[in-house]
Amino acid sequence: MAEKSMAEQMEELKVDDGKKGGGAKDGEKKKKKVAAGDAGGKTELSPPPGYMEERLSLYTKLKEEHDALMAERAEKDSKSIKVTLPDGKVVEAESWKTTPYQVAAGISQGLADATVIAKVNSSVWDLDRPLEENCSLQLLKFDDDEAKAVYWHSSAHIMGEAMERVYGGCLCYGPPIENGFYYDMFLDQEGVSSNDFPCLENLCKKIIKEKQPFERLEIKKETLLEMFKYNKFKCRILNEKVTTPTTTVYRCGPLIDLCRGPHVRHTGKIKALKIHKNSSTYWEGKADMETLQRIYGISFPDPKMLKEWERFQEEAKNRDHRKLGREQDLFFFHDLSPGSCFFLPKGSYIYNSLVDFIRSEYRKRGFQEVVTPNIYNSKLWQTSGHWQHYSDNMFSFEVEKEVFALKPMNCPGHCLMFDHRPRSWRELPLRMADFGVLHRNELSGALTGLTRVRRFQQDDAHIFCTMDQIEEEIKGCLDFLRTVYDCFGFSFKLNLSTRPEKFLGEPAVWDQAEKQLENSLNEFGEKWVLNPGDGAFYGPKIDIQIKDAIGRYHQCATIQLDFQLPIRFNLTFVSHDGDDKQRPVIIHRAILGSVERMIAILTENYGGKWPLWLSPRQVMVVPVGPTLDDYAQKIRDDFHRGGLMTDVDCDASCTLNKKIRNAQLAQYNFILGKWWWGLGYGL
Repeated sequence: MAEKSMAEQMEELKVDDGKKGGGAKDGEKKKKKVAAGDAGGKTELSPPPGYMEERLSLYTKLKEEHDALMAERAEKDSKSIKVTLPDGKVVEAESWKTTPYQVAAGISQGLADATVIAKVNSSVWDLDRPLEENCSLQLLKFDDDEAKAVYWHSSAHIMGEAMERVYGGCLCYGPPIENGFYYDMFLDQEGVSSNDFPCLENLCKKIIKEKQPFERLEIKKETLLEMFKYNKFKCRILNEKVTTPTTTVYRCGPLIDLCRGPHVRHTGKIKALKIHKNSSTYWEGKADMETLQRIYGISFPDPKMLKEWERFQEEAKNRDHRKLGREQDLFFFHDLSPGSCFFLPKGSYIYNSLVDFIRSEYRKRGFQEVVTPNIYNSKLWQTSGHWQHYSDNMFSFEVEKEVFALKPMNCPGHCLMFDHRPRSWRELPLRMADFGVLHRNELSGALTGLTRVRRFQQDDAHIFCTMDQIEEEIKGCLDFLRTVYDCFGFSFKLNLSTRPEKFLGEPAVWDQAEKQLENSLNEFGEKWVLNPGDGAFYGPKIDIQIKDAIGRYHQCATIQLDFQLPIRFNLTFVSHDGDDKQRPVIIHRAILGSVERMIAILTENYGGKWPLWLSPRQVMVVPVGPTLDDYAQKIRDDFHRGGLMTDVDCDASCTLNKKIRNAQLAQYNFILGKWWWGLGYGL
């Protein structure tokens, strides 16, 4: 697509000559006309925000200078390089000239068209960005997770351009997320309404049709502060997050935004886009900062995929645990205790059944259940390191001039239990399990049914062991999670996350631990993927994601090595040769994760049709008529004493067929009615 002149671009944006300057708060805002759409929503601003022209003018000048330098560099420094493809084939190319897209097109035009993004020497790379040296090259399609993230990030920029042209506010963050993308915007007064979505979507379609190229440009920090002077949020990012002399921006059409990238080649690569949700949030999630408007979207390279996504959303909506929880009388929430669930009797039955199931496995696997306090002096959290990094997420209060806090996790308390007397190597591995109540101070806007709460319990356990015992303990943890997930009918995938760049401890210790985790995974026999550099700073971990009935993945189980808490709490044990300064290793381990969150996942996975062992409605007794009500009640009592959740329907206003239908709709596993009486009663 040929580059348009500045005059042509601004003519398209309908900006009058000479109207430059300020941002969303300047006097020009009074002159803007915002027409209401047919459904009461907004339409594109006319004229557009003044900051667009000034920003684009500065960018255009810098881009011309950059292109001239790149052309000179290509002429002067270009040399023959070798590009190695995943199959081992080597392609000849020229540095500073040949792009990944050209390499792909040299293989096949179909491959080039289907490629979303390149990966050069393991780093994602714009398809139109010239290669610089000998390198390996991968060409990623939409089915790759990294390609999806790039695709959705590019889509966010398209939506961001539309948001500027409709609202004229200040864009903030606009990242890809697990399923789609969002963009935050600060608006002085007016909010965002779902009535605006048709206008935004139509403008996105126009942007897509124009095939606006995504351009990357590296600019000095002080120049960027001038470019984004109208937007205090971008200036905050530059001043607080950018520590290098320069950083990159990306442009598509009139939008220029701070961004590391990379992006798709042009906006036309986005074939289907839908805006589907909006909400309010705070700047960087902090309740004492500015309120922002957030708009969510989703996009795909094929309209059929969007149709499938919409069908999936409808299915997910019907399975929503909040909806089913109300319909099945399982639980509710109340404004007087936000983020803390009230489990009704039938919901409590599910809750307790899950806990009892895990307890039964604990007895088989050598875990010892403990009970620990809910409230600790903040000194405990200072020792563990949580106070320095996590105190904002804790409920804290003062008692007798000392600061205390409700516990958000069990591990520091378990360290106190390990340390309360001398320990011997004969006691290891020591497996402590705890269903203690935990509290985390989640933002009110982040609370989402049972999946994000403030009060919860975990099937939490900590294994204190020696370095040599890690492999065997990890095998036990993996076998444990397979037993539980098989019972639920979940498949799962595994990732081994290894030492990050910033880590604590000795590399040799990390290497030994990672090797044992790898051995355990190999012997486990399930497919796993290496996730290099994604471990926690205190130890490597195994990430587990379960797949539910409609194909969604959820993170529940945790298997995490920790070398640092034993050091922070000075935990030691006496070794078999009498050395009393040996350090244990801690394995943080959970299978259900949060019991509350697991109930949400199971509710949606089963669609409210609970398996017999978990069902709060196992048996419904339906008497033929009032003369059999007493007998039906006796049967109900006998079943109840036998351990089954049993109810009886003696409503005289309902017919037998109506009672049976009501029991079916309520998802009872067994309905005992008219046909049953002739068989005689007996268990």
